[in-house]
Amino acid sequence: MRKIIVTVAPVCHVGKKIPAPCKNPLTPEEITEDVLNCAKAGACMVHLHTRDLKGEQTFDLDVFRSTIDMIHHDADIIIQGSTGGLSTLTLEERCVCLNVPEVEIASLNMGSVNFGESVYINTLPDIRYWAARMKESNVIPEMELFDLSMVETCTKLADEGVLSRPLHYNFCVGKGTSSNLSATGRNLYFLSQLGETGSSWGINHDQMPDFSMLACAIGMGANAVRVGFEDSFTYAEGKYAHTNAELVERLVEMIHAIGCEVATPQEARLMLGIH
Repeated sequence: MRKIIVTVAPVCHVGKKIPAPCKNPLTPEEITEDVLNCAKAGACMVHLHTRDLKGEQTFDLDVFRSTIDMIHHDADIIIQGSTGGLSTLTLEERCVCLNVPEVEIASLNMGSVNFGESVYINTLPDIRYWAARMKESNVIPEMELFDLSMVETCTKLADEGVLSRPLHYNFCVGKGTSSNLSATGRNLYFLSQLGETGSSWGINHDQMPDFSMLACAIGMGANAVRVGFEDSFTYAEGKYAHTNAELVERLVEMIHAIGCEVATPQEARLMLGIH
């Protein structure tokens, strides 16, 4: 059976309204407990930003390191660091997670996008800088794409030698506050068809009301899907998950129901070329 990588992004963005039934983890202990339960439920990767105890993005690695140490004490789960997030951090501060050896893969935003009334800036020189830092750190880039043109940006940078092939795309869709593509099967089709032969792709759906787009993506050939309070609190219309582990459990049930299996961390490392 096809193996599907299940990623969890457990921590809600600062300033986002948290529904009453949902327990958003913030401290290292809370995040660790949540991630361990997600790993037991079938998640093989966790997406983490470097945050302080209030959930604010920071370049201080103390909280990040302690969280990862506690997670890896009890679970073999792939740590995905983030170089994203709307902030005033410098280029180096945004990729400070690459200084932690346990980070095996990291998000790499492939262009700028409107975000609310502001702009989420990721220029080509910025992207080249972060990609070079990932190569130095032996970290695999997962390329975050918000619109169709960014697929061609990936090819351009791969042709330059900035990115190594095969490429690993993650299509970021959904209404959200940014001007990324809306979550429709039509848009997913265009994105997946523009990708290079031999590449892999996944999806995260901002503010998703249910799992329909995740199921659509798997049906179209995606090898990775993501859930978590960073993206959404619901698994069906009006149905809120109390924890991230509940989202993972329900996603795994859906993956099994459509005839696929969830990848183990070791299988996911092989699929992504992590050594």
